[in-house]
Amino acid sequence: MAIPFSSLLLAFYFLSLTSAKISTLVGINYGQLGNNLPPPPDSVDLIKSLNAQIVKIYDVNPQILKSLNNSDIKVSVMVPNDLIINISSNQNLADHWVRTNILPFYPQIKIRYLLVGNEIISSTGNQTWISLVPAMRRIKRSLKIYGIHKVKVGTSSAMDVLQSSFPPSNGTFRADISDRVMKPMLQFLNRTKSFFFLDVYPFFPWASDPVNIKLDYALFESKNITYSDPGSGLTYTNLFDQMVDSVIFAMKRLGYPDIRIFIAETGWPNGGDYDQIGANIHNAAVYNRNIVKRVTAKPPVGTPARPGWVLPTIIFSLYNENQKPGLGTERHFGLLYPNRSAVYEMDLSGKTPEADFKPLPAAETNEPYKGKIWCMVSRGANKSEVAGALAWACLQGNKTCEPIQKGGPCYEPDSLIRHASFAFSSYWAQFRKVGGTCYFNGLATQTIKDPSYGKCKFPSVTLQG
Repeated sequence: MAIPFSSLLLAFYFLSLTSAKISTLVGINYGQLGNNLPPPPDSVDLIKSLNAQIVKIYDVNPQILKSLNNSDIKVSVMVPNDLIINISSNQNLADHWVRTNILPFYPQIKIRYLLVGNEIISSTGNQTWISLVPAMRRIKRSLKIYGIHKVKVGTSSAMDVLQSSFPPSNGTFRADISDRVMKPMLQFLNRTKSFFFLDVYPFFPWASDPVNIKLDYALFESKNITYSDPGSGLTYTNLFDQMVDSVIFAMKRLGYPDIRIFIAETGWPNGGDYDQIGANIHNAAVYNRNIVKRVTAKPPVGTPARPGWVLPTIIFSLYNENQKPGLGTERHFGLLYPNRSAVYEMDLSGKTPEADFKPLPAAETNEPYKGKIWCMVSRGANKSEVAGALAWACLQGNKTCEPIQKGGPCYEPDSLIRHASFAFSSYWAQFRKVGGTCYFNGLATQTIKDPSYGKCKFPSVTLQG
């Protein structure tokens, strides 16, 4: 049947309006793993000052939700990982969770996304994996019971759901989850018209292979670096598109080519440990400004596999969070310091021209650090916890703590902090190559200043670059 030209024009008009509206959906992840963060009302004011249109939290914190009351900011909340198994087999529990955590705040707070768990393939056992989709179904059913129809249910996935991601056209989900988890999940997302929520961090593949992956390619700055996928014939100009498209091809391989992608997390660290490359304020600002510029472009840019598709995106994160475990970069993804000041200027609307921002500091860590590094007790660390970490390090064997025993060259002065610093450095020097870190539950920090004294020589990690 022929469609009147006037009807086509009207359809394109509404489509362009919708695309323009959705394409500007850029937000911020509001993590709370810090003991020095501003209270929720102040944090919401800061979120507004960044021009965020969406905020994602990792729970259903009532103080944060109340602070968002009657604002225009769309909200993503989360069912914690440890409830997934129980909810998956108990509709009453799902109903209770929705009744307790969503109903008191809806619709006056614009809760639009409800994520069941966070990166569960990365962080939980396979019993939770197989419970994921049943839990998503029960939560969706609960929302329907209570007449809540505007909330999309999903779950966030890291790139480790893929078995193969290169070239992008070879994107394939892992064999251990493809049929058991991913296929039923895609079926659910397709049926409910929800999104595949994806966490995409070009920093990590680049940092693990900075020789073969060029920094400019990871930062959206490449002028003449391209990659042509031999399987699809598509040409790529940045690493982000490659990563997203590998998931799109993996979904297509399972028979779901059209499920929308929602970037639930992306970002670049503004700092890190001495043995971590490329984590600095300059790179973080360049990456985050470029991704915002890209996903707010009108008309939408999409990716090579989906040109013109809208790609809602949430930047990680609001603050540098000092209690996040792991390597130093984990505590340095924020747009803001906990004292509310900006790590660098940022406008999540994408409307501020680059020339209006202040000049960025030079990128000082783009080359690997060459030299010695020691692991020391952090200033202000809890002494009882330090004592426990010291005992643990000494129990790891290999004469880790022999020099700090009575009569040893590092026993005097008999100081808990000195002894623990020696033990931390000794442990890290011995076990770094098999995964040991200078972290000790946040009690330790790296230094390039040699703490050795007299006959006491602290072991170090030596980086050759």
